[in-house]
Amino acid sequence: MLMEEEMEDKPCMLQDSLDLQAAEKSFYDVLGQKYPPSPEPNNHPSDDVISYYLNANPSWDCNQTDYDHHFQPINASTTISQSSHTSSNNSVVTSTDGLVDSPSSTFKFPDFSSESQSISQFNKGVEEANKFLPTSNNLLLNIETNRLLNQQLPKHTKRDELQMESLLCGSRGKKNTVRDDVPIEEGRSTKFLAVYKESDLPPDVFDSVLLCSVGKGKEDLTALRDSLKSATIKNKQSGQLKTFQHGKGSRGKKSSTSTSGKKKEVVDLRTLLISCAQAVAADDVWNASQLLKQIRLHSSPFGDANQRLAHCFADGLEARLAGTGSQIYKGHINKKTCAADVLKAYHLFLAACPFRKLSNFVSNKTIRIASGDAMQVHVIDFGVLYGFQWPTLIQRVSWRPGGPPKLRITGIEFPQPGFRPAERVEDTGRRLAEYAAKFKVPFEYNAIAKKWENVRLEDLKIERDEYVVVNCLYRSKNVLDETVSVDSPRNIVLRLIKKINPDIFIHGVINGAFNAPFFVTRFREALFHFSAMFDMLEAVVPREDQERMLLEKEIFGREALNVIACEGWERVERPETYKQWQVRCLRAGFEQIGFNREIMKEANAKVKELYHKDFLIDEDSKWLLQGWKGRIIYALSAWKPSLSYGA
Repeated sequence: MLMEEEMEDKPCMLQDSLDLQAAEKSFYDVLGQKYPPSPEPNNHPSDDVISYYLNANPSWDCNQTDYDHHFQPINASTTISQSSHTSSNNSVVTSTDGLVDSPSSTFKFPDFSSESQSISQFNKGVEEANKFLPTSNNLLLNIETNRLLNQQLPKHTKRDELQMESLLCGSRGKKNTVRDDVPIEEGRSTKFLAVYKESDLPPDVFDSVLLCSVGKGKEDLTALRDSLKSATIKNKQSGQLKTFQHGKGSRGKKSSTSTSGKKKEVVDLRTLLISCAQAVAADDVWNASQLLKQIRLHSSPFGDANQRLAHCFADGLEARLAGTGSQIYKGHINKKTCAADVLKAYHLFLAACPFRKLSNFVSNKTIRIASGDAMQVHVIDFGVLYGFQWPTLIQRVSWRPGGPPKLRITGIEFPQPGFRPAERVEDTGRRLAEYAAKFKVPFEYNAIAKKWENVRLEDLKIERDEYVVVNCLYRSKNVLDETVSVDSPRNIVLRLIKKINPDIFIHGVINGAFNAPFFVTRFREALFHFSAMFDMLEAVVPREDQERMLLEKEIFGREALNVIACEGWERVERPETYKQWQVRCLRAGFEQIGFNREIMKEANAKVKELYHKDFLIDEDSKWLLQGWKGRIIYALSAWKPSLSYGA
């Protein structure tokens, strides 16, 4: 449009085309022919196609003579050259200028003595182009279909219209952009209403998972735990039986491997992974590629623990080698996972291992005992996410003799990508409000979607005479440290918590040493950490379990990818050991307090009674430690501001 407005001010734009026409006319004069040649009427393309091409380029004149001149046969390479040349210039050029003046053009002057051949070639090109254009009937059908739907369903909400529209668009997910009833700006805003929200699930589905300490939720969790045990025992027995039968049959008949004289190849996948990481760190592309091929050959997302771990880490190494780690990780983050799948995976995690269930139990009971008879309790949760920890607390405080206190929860979460950064944390608040109404607990929720280091004290709306609890369970690993910013965001958050002056600060950390700036060291520590997680799932969950695959791919796999393939501020998985966090908290002005001895005894008894014998629960320097086969994975602690330390 801007080009068309300046057409009258630039009469020289068509000068090159006129000069070319004059030169062509002189050739016709020498040949004794009339210029321009008159094509046969029956060889013209249809008027619709003519108008389409004329409207597509406003610099063309709309008279018949110029049309006949411009539509000369060209090949595919000519079109590509014209396109690239036109896009590389800011000025407007005609089609002839673009073809002739372009240095990369392969345009050849046509043979004017064979006009019928030129026109037939043009017609053939038009027929080929029409194959790629949608038919007018289909376009009219889509418009008519939308008009009828809007008339028949006037009372439906925008969400219903979007769902119906997605169904009409076909199984391949093509968008139907023709909407008669929605303005442009409103249509853009309603585009995001199609996001599936957790609250759309029936309440009893959430209750059976989140209220797992008493009643039906406890029965469902116990049933799931028993089914996992029986399935694991059955799989082990069937595996042993197959091995025994294979060994018995091999005595009477030689196997194919023994006939060929080859032995089964034994591969140390961990050694291959570390060697590949060293090659990637040295930028040895050839050796890294060869090692990756070997790892891919012996790994699988459906195999045993080592094969699944190797497949997961090979994905990270491949992304780092290709330099696409950040893009792949962002794709994982932006992907919407169904809330039902998240709940099933969380339910499996509660049944398979004691890590989160025990942490929630100890934290909630500590809050209830420490708050005593306080009439108002304010929980500030750094990393609230889905808020799965709090329905049990709401249920328990509703049983308090003398009536429940007013419960205020401030949910702090990192902003989501897109146009609704606070959507998840706000959904969490609505769900928790429903539980509070169900158990008749006075409730207030404050949602904050910011980077934690940007949260200010006034954002928290702390009131007088309320018992203040700061809670942060296993999410501080996602806060950046000194290697990215001189003023460490971790120390900024700890200073903010010190300013809050909470009555109790409950802090849970992932005990990991894979935050080293050196890639190979970080890779090796991450390999040891995640091997414990994969081995734990291998021991207690059947391999074919879908929720186990979801945990390994969407949770562990995503975290491992970020550790391996991302650097700088894009690497958000930065766990430290519990001893390192202890030093940080002491320097920030906190004093560590131990958990109640009765709570510790009850937690220890629950783990030994309900879970696998290889789970570890221990205490060190007032930290509650949890792990698998001697490796510490989770650590939980309680703190209060030190009176002897200046603010």
